[in-house]
Amino acid sequence: MTQTMQLSEQPIAIKTELPGPIARDMIAKERPFVSPSLIDYLPLMVKRASGCMIEDMDGNVLLDMQAGIATNSTGHCHPKVVKAIQEQAEVLLHICGTDFHYPGYGRLCEILDRLAPGTEPWQSFLTNSGTEGIEAAIKLARFHTGRSNLIAFRGAFHGRSMGAVTLTGSKPKYRKGFGPMLYGVHHVDYFHGKRCRVGRAPAECAVQCLRDSIEGDLFSHTVDPSEVAAIFVEPIQGEGGYIVPHKAFLHELRALCDRHGILLVFDEVQSGMGRTGKMLASEHFGVTPDIIVLAKGLASGMPLGAMMARKSVMTWGPGTHGSTIGGNPVSIAAALASIELLETELCANAAKVGDHLMARLRASLYPDTKGQHGVDEVRGLGLMIGVEFDTPELAGKVAQLCYQRGMIVLECGHKTIRLAPPLVLSQAQSDLAADIFIQACRDVAKV
Repeated sequence: MTQTMQLSEQPIAIKTELPGPIARDMIAKERPFVSPSLIDYLPLMVKRASGCMIEDMDGNVLLDMQAGIATNSTGHCHPKVVKAIQEQAEVLLHICGTDFHYPGYGRLCEILDRLAPGTEPWQSFLTNSGTEGIEAAIKLARFHTGRSNLIAFRGAFHGRSMGAVTLTGSKPKYRKGFGPMLYGVHHVDYFHGKRCRVGRAPAECAVQCLRDSIEGDLFSHTVDPSEVAAIFVEPIQGEGGYIVPHKAFLHELRALCDRHGILLVFDEVQSGMGRTGKMLASEHFGVTPDIIVLAKGLASGMPLGAMMARKSVMTWGPGTHGSTIGGNPVSIAAALASIELLETELCANAAKVGDHLMARLRASLYPDTKGQHGVDEVRGLGLMIGVEFDTPELAGKVAQLCYQRGMIVLECGHKTIRLAPPLVLSQAQSDLAADIFIQACRDVAKV
């Protein structure tokens, strides 16, 4: 390896035990000063990153297959994104988009209107994060409809602020000790698929189980549909286990909302911005919601989110909602550069490389050799891939073994590992990732 080789081009190189002595020392010294609420999933102290590669403080180089939790859409420190940030930082850092105007805010909203589904114009409110986007969507839905109740799904993750965490239904720890939660939030079952509780086929389960859960149960016993403002749903569940529903599920959800005058809100914080091989995951299903929430990959890791709504729904007036920092000029510059990269090359790359990676995982792990590696299912779209194991213990062991061998993955759901790398992942890197992951599964299962 030459000294001039860029980090993004370097291979995996493990020089010390993980974590190394420098990382261990730095982590130990910072612990007394940081909030104990931080998960500390991996003892990884990052020095720098480029493309899909990360170097830690001890000089170990690792392949990143989680992208800052599906956030570094254009890869770590993409030159075009860095250049856009630098140029913007030299002229304007902040002025507050709620009260003043500056180049970029309106331009980004115009682009989001172009990317949005359907024929009706869309308007956007820019935020700092996905959870702020969800909070804005809650407020807008209640304001526009004059109704107070909300519906979300079990397994969902919508954020950790009070409204968002009330909608979240993935793990009790996100809500424990923080009650009372937001009034009027009801949870129903997400798409069961092959695990349908009453044994229906996926297409039938997608429609009938949804009707049974909402109209047959919730509307019959708990809340009148005339008092429901919105249904919040992830087109593909993220934290809940990277679950891809049958198309009929979202189509029936749209029809149900139309029957009862309820707004349909798509949380595309994790599934949006090219992650699934299309700009928005909703494009795979052909369903147009009333509100869309974006964040994560929108600005390649800079703090930026967007709450988008059809113009006929964005009916609140001046001062009803705002944000001092949301839509920061530097974050917007990163978003504009990111979207250009996504549209010109990275959405297509996510689709192509994602299909290749999933095919390799399925060929080795599921379904032909099901039972040998403890893998229950391989699912996903684009570079949003979930591998579900028979037990949480197996998933945890595989994730940790991948880390020790130089590849970073994250768990999600009850027993699933998510593969959500930067969208610049090459086919060669995806083959390397598949080799490491498959061997880790074999070694953990002792095959």
